[in-house]
Amino acid sequence: MAGQLLLRFAVVLHRTVAGRAATERLQARRNAALRAANRRGVSVEELAARLGLSAGWVRQVLNGRKPPEMVVDEAA
Repeated sequence: MAGQLLLRFAVVLHRTVAGRAATERLQARRNAALRAANRRGVSVEELAARLGLSAGWVRQVLNGRKPPEMVVDEAA
């Protein structure tokens, strides 16, 4: 019984955290929170510093544009 409950919990976590659609949903929520914080007086510089992102990237999000995807170099 406990094993089946743990399996169901793992499936729920997998579906909410993994996958492209889940990632896009989380990013959309994050971007909405950024816009709301900015509307309430939080500066672009503070948003960028707290998130570890560039101010230009944050400005793109605030203006409703989709920032370019980050490119990760793989070591060969």
